[in-house]
Amino acid sequence: MDDRNFRTGDAKTVVFGSDAMLKSSPVETIPEGPTTPEIAYQMVKDETFAQTQPRLNLATFVTTYMDEYATKLMNDAIDINYIDETEYPRIAVMSGKCINIIANLWNSPEKNTYKTGALGIGSSEACMLGGVAAWLRWRKKRQTAGLPFDKPNFVISSGFQVVWEKFSQLWQVEMRQVPLTLEKNTLDPEETLKYCDENTICVVAIEGVTWTGLNDDVEALDKALDAYNAKTGYDISIHVDAASGGFILPFLNPEVKWDFRLKWVYSINVSGHKYGLVYPGLGWVVWKDKQYLPAEMSFSVNYLGAEITQVGLNFSRPAAQILGQYYQFIRLGFQGYKEIQYNSMEVAKYLHKEIGAMQPFMNYSDDVVNPLFIWYMKPDVAKTANWTLYDLQDKLSQNGWMVPAYTLPANLESYVVMRIVVRQGFSRDMADMLLGDIRSAVEELNQLAYPTNSKIAQDKNQKIASTIFNHGSYAKK
Repeated sequence: MDDRNFRTGDAKTVVFGSDAMLKSSPVETIPEGPTTPEIAYQMVKDETFAQTQPRLNLATFVTTYMDEYATKLMNDAIDINYIDETEYPRIAVMSGKCINIIANLWNSPEKNTYKTGALGIGSSEACMLGGVAAWLRWRKKRQTAGLPFDKPNFVISSGFQVVWEKFSQLWQVEMRQVPLTLEKNTLDPEETLKYCDENTICVVAIEGVTWTGLNDDVEALDKALDAYNAKTGYDISIHVDAASGGFILPFLNPEVKWDFRLKWVYSINVSGHKYGLVYPGLGWVVWKDKQYLPAEMSFSVNYLGAEITQVGLNFSRPAAQILGQYYQFIRLGFQGYKEIQYNSMEVAKYLHKEIGAMQPFMNYSDDVVNPLFIWYMKPDVAKTANWTLYDLQDKLSQNGWMVPAYTLPANLESYVVMRIVVRQGFSRDMADMLLGDIRSAVEELNQLAYPTNSKIAQDKNQKIASTIFNHGSYAKK
């Protein structure tokens, strides 16, 4: 019997006995004909097989674990476009409920039934919306007063996330960076004021700095700005980029004033897909009051069957993540979130203590204020070792771990650090496994008789930097 029909892809075809498995996957052109879903699934699945497993990826901030009911609920809504509110009005209401819950976690003073906020595809879009609102408020005030409005700026620490660079470029708003140092490793309020002027649309404070895991002191910044605004007559506000900290502080440190309890905090963003515990992508932005959201940021269309008004950079967007967020709020409640964030913090503190006690390493900060932290090699060890943290990253990846090594931002770029982000789904037992692999990798690297390529490159770069400093424009006078 001719068996060709069994190999070309039909209900009888054995997946790994098919002709498709003898061919490379398509790269440039779409295949001529269809294949069975089983074969197509296996081909796509196999392409991702060699990747790091998501729960072992300690580089990412995004949620890599949700329970089976949350996953089922989100899968049930995978075909829903949230923006079509006439067809899916209950999801629009659900989004408003989520904004209310988040706003009240941040002590919103707004009295409206529904708080003023917006949905984003991640905290990056939410950051953009907060920045655009501050820019438009500033521009309108300048126009009304008959003053120039062509040179806006905002002030932020050099530990900013890349979205703020995008905001600066796309909207042509100058980004003024307050340098970080080892002594001042978060935004210094008094130093910040030196960068402010009549063209400053806002100061961006960060709760959960991507590079370090630390928090800016928003209360101290608010106090300094209050005095500065009273002296100058300006009304420079604060936008809080709380992509990570916005779902940590309310549960673990509710006494800390960083939110709408402060006078000049007008808007806050958070990532629902980080410590909001929802699969990506989901972000939220909330304003202190409706008056701080410029009307021109709302756009309306009627071609979906009714008049739809929306605030956001994206139009079509998935509804599944909204269901996931609302489910988590109902399923976990305040106490459930508190317990999960507490466990993540405890595991992070445990890792921080153990890694800090290892002979080659030094923690960047004594405190762990979010479930993430960074460390670097002690200067004397880094000088004499034949390896770098990039080599440690490579060793750990061989065991499936993704622990990133990178240089710190401007003014601290000579420091190569490693970072661990602890999320729901990462247990103490997994932490012990990671520590065992770090110790084994360090022991193996310490046996190297010759420097690695990364060590040679790092020494070369440091030598060049030292030469420029001593003989170039940065030489001491």
